[in-house]
Amino acid sequence: MPMRDTPWPAGTPCWVDYGAADLAAAKEFYAALLGWEYTGGDEEFGGYLNAEKDGAQVAGLGPQMDPDDPPRWTTYFATDDAAATVTRIREAGGTVVVEPMEVGPLGTMVVALDPQGHPFGLWQSGEHTGVQRYNEPGSLVWNEAAVDDPDAARAFYGAVFGFRFEAIPAGEGYTTFATGGDPLGGLGGAVPGVPKGWSTCFAVTSTDGAVATVTSAGGKVLLPAEDTEYGRFAVVADPWGASFSVMEVPAG
Repeated sequence: MPMRDTPWPAGTPCWVDYGAADLAAAKEFYAALLGWEYTGGDEEFGGYLNAEKDGAQVAGLGPQMDPDDPPRWTTYFATDDAAATVTRIREAGGTVVVEPMEVGPLGTMVVALDPQGHPFGLWQSGEHTGVQRYNEPGSLVWNEAAVDDPDAARAFYGAVFGFRFEAIPAGEGYTTFATGGDPLGGLGGAVPGVPKGWSTCFAVTSTDGAVATVTSAGGKVLLPAEDTEYGRFAVVADPWGASFSVMEVPAG
């Protein structure tokens, strides 16, 4: 039962959240799919919710802030110094969309675009340290980017976060990234039929069951379930078009 309640090391994907076109319906959809319950929703934080699994926070949901920006899952990387990381983002050719913004005592957030236009976030922990439960059903298990120019993306994210990259055997150019020992996520070329940019993968007990839940609720299958050496995997989209993936892992 992997748990963490202290700040994540800089460069680690530490949080994911979702800007919902229909927050009430999205809550029901993800609760049915991943077994989530919710806390928060305070007006002072714009109705933002923490999704929890067995009492530990695993993701965030909030109202869609820009109706012209499609619903999506956003990956946030931990930082010890949001201002310094913003400087590196700009120096490496990225764009800062939301400047470092204190969210009360919870922490400081940033939203940025990489040079290929893909959004990502930064989170400098305060009282909110990010994901508390991970790598088990109903929680975050992996983050990866699919881009047109993987070499350029590796140069950018390497400059911003100090990542080192390691190729996956027979991975057709796919690499993992890390700052220390274990891989933190992956980066590779664009895949036909799957949206580009950062994607979020949630662990589930049954990939086929999760796909059935998604489709019965009006979602779509973007990449059918297939067995990999890491587990059975599929890419789906929720009823509002936000894509994510599911990976079968053993129950804790």
